[in-house]
Amino acid sequence: MAAGAVIHTFAVQLADVDRGVYDDFTLRVARHPSETDAFMTTRVLAYCLEFEDGIAFSEGISSTDEPAVLVRDATGRLTVWIEVGAPDADRLHFGSKLADRTVVYTHRDPAKVLALWSGKRIHRSDAITLHSFDAGFIDAAAHALERRNVMTVSVTERELYLELNGVTLSTSVHDHALTPALP
Repeated sequence: MAAGAVIHTFAVQLADVDRGVYDDFTLRVARHPSETDAFMTTRVLAYCLEFEDGIAFSEGISSTDEPAVLVRDATGRLTVWIEVGAPDADRLHFGSKLADRTVVYTHRDPAKVLALWSGKRIHRSDAITLHSFDAGFIDAAAHALERRNVMTVSVTERELYLELNGVTLSTSVHDHALTPALP
């Protein structure tokens, strides 16, 4: 855990109808002093939306060779590389070579994030998806954060319903291809 990190606890009830994933779990999230509330909120939501056996938070900002969230199989092999925010093209290139699947969740304007990667060399860029949320959703969720959090996450037909410490929010989960589809 990073020096000066603040620990946030999340008691999560997850019902992801789209993927058939239903579980209750508790997350202990170390928030580095340089990490914004919006970034941490996006990181927690990425964990929930990608939840499966073997999922874990990485060492975070101090780890330059791992994403914010990752999934390993029973043998320890990296299967999913999950970035948060606006990682540079080199990180995506590196992650896409290591893992079977690479995804990015952003709390930023997706058009600006995609523009950062435009024309850059990214391994299997056609298989990477950028996920974003409706404008204002992450900021509203981040505003509801406390040190101890109770959170219900429901997903159906790419609509995310979030209850965080009594605040109820909803958003569409938008999917953006890194490589535009050919006509």
